[in-house]
Amino acid sequence: MVTLVAKKLYIKTYGCQMNVYDTVRMTDVLTPLGYKTVDSPEGADMVILNTCHIREKASEKVFSELGLLRRMKDKREAAGERMLIGVAGCVAQAEGEEILRRVKQVDMVFGPQTYHRLPEMVTQALGNTSGRGISDTDFPVESKFDFLPEESNHQGPAAFLSVQEGCDKFCTFCVVPYTRGAEFSRPVASILEEARRLVANGTREITLLGQNVNGFHGEAPDGSNWKLGRLLRELAEIDGLGRLRYTTSHPNDMDDELIATHADLASLMPYMHLPIQSGSDRILEMMNRKHTADKYRKIIDKLRTAVPGLSLSSDFIVGFPGETDQDFADTLRLVTDVSYAQSYSFKYSPRPGTPAAGIEAQVPEDVKSRRLAMLQELLSAQHLAFNQGTVGKTLSVLLERKGRAENQLGGRSPYMQSVFVKAPERLMGQVVDVKIETANPNSLTGTVVTGDYENVGAQAANLTGTGMEVRI
Repeated sequence: MVTLVAKKLYIKTYGCQMNVYDTVRMTDVLTPLGYKTVDSPEGADMVILNTCHIREKASEKVFSELGLLRRMKDKREAAGERMLIGVAGCVAQAEGEEILRRVKQVDMVFGPQTYHRLPEMVTQALGNTSGRGISDTDFPVESKFDFLPEESNHQGPAAFLSVQEGCDKFCTFCVVPYTRGAEFSRPVASILEEARRLVANGTREITLLGQNVNGFHGEAPDGSNWKLGRLLRELAEIDGLGRLRYTTSHPNDMDDELIATHADLASLMPYMHLPIQSGSDRILEMMNRKHTADKYRKIIDKLRTAVPGLSLSSDFIVGFPGETDQDFADTLRLVTDVSYAQSYSFKYSPRPGTPAAGIEAQVPEDVKSRRLAMLQELLSAQHLAFNQGTVGKTLSVLLERKGRAENQLGGRSPYMQSVFVKAPERLMGQVVDVKIETANPNSLTGTVVTGDYENVGAQAANLTGTGMEVRI
């Protein structure tokens, strides 16, 4: 009997949840070729960097990593061993030719829309004698989802499911329309099939992903188009699927139907990530966001009327070109008015090819740093206050991972808080009631008090008025 030795695959994932999902699907398409994932690039037969172009200095980080891999590959090949290096994702899409020019050891460069062609690319790379890596950064007419394997590597109790890609909003600071392409929504039938497979493999919570997920408009089996609210209602009918989430949304696509879905579905968690980026109408117009700060406030009011106790998260960019002290003060005022349980805040950094990168009125770095520190102080106080408001309460927690301490498991509350408990490993994948005992800015600890039980609606009502109004 001949025993086949599995080839080792290491994928380093940068950035958003969409990239996490893409990494799982890359693993799916490479599994039939004999590749098995490992936790380190050392000794790997293939290393893929699944890159993100959103964060500051993204390209520099990728080239730094490629420098390490280049030396590793040279050493392996000097010993007569083969190692493939691939660069995927948004940096690959935006700067593929530059990557191939600067790092000759890269075998494959491919964008987010072409990783379903990986088997063909690997075959070409293994036989390539040209001395130049393969590039596939097209936006193919066919959907990559039509070519991905039905059977997916198990993601665990909580899983991501991509339902929409690309963006047509063209915010002036953002590269997504150029790296992910125009908006595309998957057909409803394929989404439901993938969701059922995930649940059959033990998934209890699914997060729907999209660059503009609440702009979803997928074709239903009867030929009609479903929006996100209708899709969520259908997913909620799947036996064994206890929890639903979605990210990331745009305020302009937060319609009344979707808000009503939040009120009606107990399985739709009372957490919303709804980026605004700035509280200044002048800056929002320069960003091409196509909404005002007050429109955003009204959407939040509707959501909190539908779901009392709803926890909110947002993204903020500080120091956008031309931002004045008054513009920044408007952002602080909006944050104070809304109050956030979680948030992500960054200094503006130009992205090549985006309209904002060409604006001359760039804000000095020291001003951006000072403003970011002020914003994060306010946001951190709000995060801590929200978490402290849960101390003494009982929250349902899906235990999905091991903690750092012995006999510790971690999971998420309905409000997307990280919660850690002492619990036996047999509870992994279960939803348990946890009495919260301590609160930190980024996590909670507690004690398991019951078995698999959820009453999210009641918990949301109980959290109304728990210190969310924070001012400093």
